Amino acid sequence: MEEDKYGFVQDGEVEEIILRFEKMRRSNQSCYFDVIELEAIIDYYLDSDNSARAFEAMSFACELHPHSVPIQVRKARVLIDKGRALEALSICKKIENIEPGNYEIAICKGTALAMLGDLTGAGKMFDIALASEEEEVENTLFNITSILQNLNYYEYLIPYMLRLSEMEPDFHAHIYDLAYAYDKINDYENSILYYRKYLDEEPNSDSAWYNLGIIYNKKSRYEEAIEAYDYALAINPENTFALFNKANILSNQERYSEALDIYLDFVAEEPESIEGLTYLAECYDKTGNEELARKYYFAAIDITPEFSDPWYGLGLLYLSRNKAAESIRYLKRALELDEDNPDCWFSLGKAYIGTKNLKEALKCFQATIKLDPYFDDAWLELGLIVSILDSFKSAIPLLEEARKIIGDVPGLSYILGSCYLHTKEYDEAMMTLSRAADLDDKLFEEFSSMFPDKLLTPELIQLFNK
Repeated sequence: MEEDKYGFVQDGEVEEIILRFEKMRRSNQSCYFDVIELEAIIDYYLDSDNSARAFEAMSFACELHPHSVPIQVRKARVLIDKGRALEALSICKKIENIEPGNYEIAICKGTALAMLGDLTGAGKMFDIALASEEEEVENTLFNITSILQNLNYYEYLIPYMLRLSEMEPDFHAHIYDLAYAYDKINDYENSILYYRKYLDEEPNSDSAWYNLGIIYNKKSRYEEAIEAYDYALAINPENTFALFNKANILSNQERYSEALDIYLDFVAEEPESIEGLTYLAECYDKTGNEELARKYYFAAIDITPEFSDPWYGLGLLYLSRNKAAESIRYLKRALELDEDNPDCWFSLGKAYIGTKNLKEALKCFQATIKLDPYFDDAWLELGLIVSILDSFKSAIPLLEEARKIIGDVPGLSYILGSCYLHTKEYDEAMMTLSRAADLDDKLFEEFSSMFPDKLLTPELIQLFNK
């Protein structure tokens, strides 16, 4: 109840007490406050997120009433607010022997234990608090769920929230909180269930529709995600997050013309969004409008030159139009800003192939594989370069060393098998290619050009026929 927010002090009186405390601070004079008044002052500052003032009030209260259990409880709460859980726990252990059934002590101790990662101990203290406040179970449950939510212990929060929602079925925010908690523990089906329940009661909540869209997207239920975002936008056309996410889904599905219109709406609302400008440029690129693609890539670069994506996008734009030399400049700049991007290294390698610079291409594909050993297209390009340079023998020790480091990767094994075949080490070729086929037999088609018929043994022909 609101009138019980500050214990035995009524709301109207709290303001008067706070004014008196503030006046004492300003005048640097000492005044007397009883325990109940000081409880209210500390609680007020804690509720107002004014931790510095709460600490000051707590220190003053401890000087004035050093043996008061309620003041010691407030001291523990202030220390918890400052993240000093061990000190708070020490206080709670001392005063719980004085008042073993005190609900506030149990909550404080449970919070400190939760902060320290002792969820079992915290649960025991929360159960004691619930048993101690049988007439105020709803408020106790609310406090417990708030504590666990603030600490991101969503799995532990859910049982208390389920109980609270059963006790207060008309308080729909509990259902929303449950949906959010299930999302946080990756239980998407229950998250959808509770968002749907919430929307049955509160159909005009654009945030619930938006969150539901996110869950559908995580579940790859893209059309339902788009529908949820559309509801969110119908309720609140200024929900730019819904606009952005809807456009992303359409773009990822290669529905670039549809995505383009949504990105335009988003950029109109968020003209400084470098992600929005970059993705809009990509859509123009994919729909063949090179001029507008360049315009928006450069617009993103003008806002944040250190953001690698638009540089990478420009590199791909020129590379896809057989302008390899032009693309190299932009791809190299993208890698200066994000050197751990395997896709960018791969694209730069392709650009160097376009300029017939195989040595630089080789370095790029090696960098790609170092970052992502399962990047099979990079292994394929690496294999093609080895074939062109006719360097099968010198490649074998390098590939074997790579296999020791990263294990059996399909692309590596196919190239290594080809090298053994070209150097006429047939037993090694058979063993390596059998391993490659076991890992991914469908990938053989991509590497088939590296296995000329004139070099194949009957055993290898039989393997490939399988």
